[in-house]
Amino acid sequence: MTMRRRIGWMILLFFCMDRVAAQSTQAASSKTTDGEISLKEVVDAALRDYPQIRVSQEELNASIAEIRQARTAYLPRADALLQANRATRNNVFGTLLPQSTIPSISGPVINSNNAGSVWGSATGVLVSWQPFDFGLRHANVQAARAAKNKLDAALSNSRLEVGAAAADAFLTYVAAKETVRAASAAVENWNTLLKTIHALTTTQLRPGADESRIEAESAMARNQLVYAKQAEQDSRATLVKFLTSPTADLTLDSERLLAHLPPDAEEPGFSSANHPLMEEQKAAVAQSADQLHALERTWVPQFTLEGAASARGTGAESDGRRLPGWNGLAPNVQNCAAGFNVTFSFLDFASIHARESAQSATVRVEQARQQLIDKTLNETFEKAKAALAAAREVAKNTPIELRSAHMAFDQAKARYQAGLTPIDDLAQAQRLLVQAEVDDSIARLTVWRALLQLDAARGDLQPFLQAVNK
Repeated sequence: MTMRRRIGWMILLFFCMDRVAAQSTQAASSKTTDGEISLKEVVDAALRDYPQIRVSQEELNASIAEIRQARTAYLPRADALLQANRATRNNVFGTLLPQSTIPSISGPVINSNNAGSVWGSATGVLVSWQPFDFGLRHANVQAARAAKNKLDAALSNSRLEVGAAAADAFLTYVAAKETVRAASAAVENWNTLLKTIHALTTTQLRPGADESRIEAESAMARNQLVYAKQAEQDSRATLVKFLTSPTADLTLDSERLLAHLPPDAEEPGFSSANHPLMEEQKAAVAQSADQLHALERTWVPQFTLEGAASARGTGAESDGRRLPGWNGLAPNVQNCAAGFNVTFSFLDFASIHARESAQSATVRVEQARQQLIDKTLNETFEKAKAALAAAREVAKNTPIELRSAHMAFDQAKARYQAGLTPIDDLAQAQRLLVQAEVDDSIARLTVWRALLQLDAARGDLQPFLQAVNK
């Protein structure tokens, strides 16, 4: 039993140590990767928190509320009134033009004109409803729906633009960091070469002019490094605006982008009909058409069913006498009524016709703009397709360029040290090597950027994001 217990404790201890080691390894791995920000994380943060997305979302919410508001026109309307007053009772025969200043007085004319006042009260409710309107309310609801569809498409287009801008900012920052890396390597190479030339000059194996030439080249390389660092800070500032909580030490997960190219795939056919910008414009055309349809329904008779119940109280008699006390402060005479009204502003046809003409022109403008957007999207796609093909060809050539530049620099350096070539050949070989290193670093990122532009022109970033995460 003692031996079994020992073996059991040893197995348990080994298992616990293994778990602790695994957890430590996992923690170390997470600590290494937690500080890195991937391209997908940047895009997700931008789509979640970028203000432009929230602006489009709130505009969409407002349009949904406007649809609900347009539907309320189908509901009956009820107006209630409760009034109490103390006023004189002098009434006269005569006509008073419509106005909103002089209070109206009901009752007979009395043969007196005095300042004696009485209590008066009134209460009532009026319910009105339009049983039919020749499609006016439906047209208004459809116009509100079209506005909502337009803003819905605008939200999709905003998400596409923001996502593409965030991904482009990520790639730009990676390219800037690679440029800084290549510029730093160039400065180190020039410094190393300067030490070699200085040793040869000190031993009088080379003239002092050669050392001065290399010092000038080294100074120019340092200036290029300064500009490269400035471009890095500029691109970092652009990237940071798409992040929710940017940190001082911003580390990018760009290993795959620099090490691999997106796989070659047959590009599907392009159709601008599914692009969010085209959908937004189609919704704009539909909105203008629905507004025209609603405007055409404006010049129709308005039929309104009405029902009213009311009560009034007064402290005045028909012969001019005043009732004492609080008489009239409570309504005591009731009335009710039911019927319908028909109103028709038949002289408005001229102004309505002019507004219809203007709205018809707006519809034609939106239709022409839709055709223009279709041509622009097709042009953008073809340019992005050509840019991707060119970027892939360049990415195939830059490794050859870099390898040849290294060989040329090594040969020029050996020939210079042997006294077989002037310093100009060595300096030129060094510049070609620096340029080849920069070209090779940027070429793969250019392919990814061209693929991003192609998918953005198509209107869907998901293929690009899937290619990045493979």
